[in-house]
Amino acid sequence: MTKTLARYFEAFNAGDTAAMLDCLCEDVAHHVNEGEIRLGKDRFAEFCAHMSRCYKEELTDIVLFGSEDGSRAAAEFIVNGTYLETDDGLPEAKGQRYRLPGGSFCELRDGKIKRVTTYYNLADWMAQVSEKSS
Repeated sequence: MTKTLARYFEAFNAGDTAAMLDCLCEDVAHHVNEGEIRLGKDRFAEFCAHMSRCYKEELTDIVLFGSEDGSRAAAEFIVNGTYLETDDGLPEAKGQRYRLPGGSFCELRDGKIKRVTTYYNLADWMAQVSEKSS
């Protein structure tokens, strides 16, 4: 099942939302860091559109893990990004670059991602994009 995650993250790095969506179950539950749970592919696509507008990110140093029964998988990675457009409630975007570790945890069903939960350190990100570190 790590093949599904590999395709998902390859699509992420390519900015190919359609290919990411192809890796997901119709009823996917998307748990984002510091945000609401989004249910379904339509909500996931809306989230991706928002993220593409505000951030340009590439994941590197990706390491994939999978359970023996294929029902769970995870990834650890480094997020390398540029803050493009100010996001609601966050510091002003001025093209700041950031780099921080992150991880995603997934539940899989029939070769697709049923749930994806992503974590990173928001305080670390805030410090990197704040004016103090610019």
